[in-house]
Order: sequence, then structure tokens, then C-alpha cells
Amino acid sequence: MTLAAWFSLFTVTLIGAMSPGPSLAVVAKHTLANGRRAGIITAWSHASGLAVYALLSLTGLALMLQQSPRLFTAITYGGAAYLAWLGLTALTARQGVAAALKAGNRTSWATCAREGVLISLLNPKIALFFLALFSQFIHLAQSLSGKAVIVATPFLLDGLWYTFIALVLSHSSVVSKIKQHALLLDRLTGIVLLGLAARVILA
Repeated sequence: MTLAAWFSLFTVTLIGAMSPGPSLAVVAKHTLANGRRAGIITAWSHASGLAVYALLSLTGLALMLQQSPRLFTAITYGGAAYLAWLGLTALTARQGVAAALKAGNRTSWATCAREGVLISLLNPKIALFFLALFSQFIHLAQSLSGKAVIVATPFLLDGLWYTFIALVLSHSSVVSKIKQHALLLDRLTGIVLLGLAARVILA
């Protein structure tokens, strides 16, 4: 892969990683409620889900997903249901930022990892994003090294971006301000996630 081709892949992937959505909400929730390490675990679990989709795209399974309406619909509604569940959880303050800060409870790292990877894998739009993206680079993935670069680039970029988000949100000055408005943050997060769930279904 040439440097110019890799830079194109880098740019498009970075834009995708920085786009706000349910992934950002989940990383922010675990960072604020459970600390920096939890946010970083969520970030890299999410990146692992992207790596899975990158591998599936290289093997042509993403194309099968696009050509199978039933499978795509099942994943779409499964992802929407998961987003809705997270949204309702935040709205009712069960296991949300406000509840965790008030009780001093910590979500397990396994839960952070699970939610990070699921929010990635249960988003069919990520599969379509990779299908559209990788169609431009698939001819560069004939060698093992080319495939490794194409998979590693979104994995590292996504993980590093959300690690940065976790580091910023876990700063002491940020956390102190969040504590003052934790319940409002839960409500806003819940509304955003429910809105995203509705958008997935109605799109």
C-alpha cells in the first residue's frame, strides 16, 4: 500500500471515528461513572468491534450482509433495541452516571468491555461504512501486510480517539463539574440514545 493510499484510508477512518453517535455516549458514560481506566477499556473494546467488521469486509461477509435483507434487518433491530435499552437505563438513572456517582459504585471492567464491543458490533451502519470504505481499498489488500494495515488502521485510530476522549473526560476539573450536573447528563444521554434508536428504525 502506498503512503498516499494509506493517508486516504487514515483520513476517512478518522472522520468516521470522530463522528458523534452512540459510541461516544457509551465511552463518556463509563468514563464519567467509573473512571479513566473504564473509559479506556470501553474505547479499545469498541475499537475491537471495528476490527471485526474490517476483517469481515475483507472476507466479503459485509457484502453478504448487504445482500441479505433479513440478516441486515435483524441486526438493525437488534442494534436499535440495544440503544433503546441503554437510553432507558440512563433516563431512569439505573446504572447511569448519576446513580454511580451517588452510590460510589463501579461498573465492572467486563461490563465496560461488553458494552463497548456491542455498541460497535450491533450498529449495522458501521458494517455499511466499512463496505463503502473498503471497496476503495480492497485491491490493496492482496498481501498479508496490506490486509494487516487495513485492519490495524481503523482499530488504532478508533481506540486512540476514544482513549483521548476518556482522558479528557476523566480530568479532575471535568469530573467535578460533571458531578454537579450528573442527573442532567443521564437524561440527555438517554434522550440521545433513544433518538438514535428511533433513527436506526426509521431510516
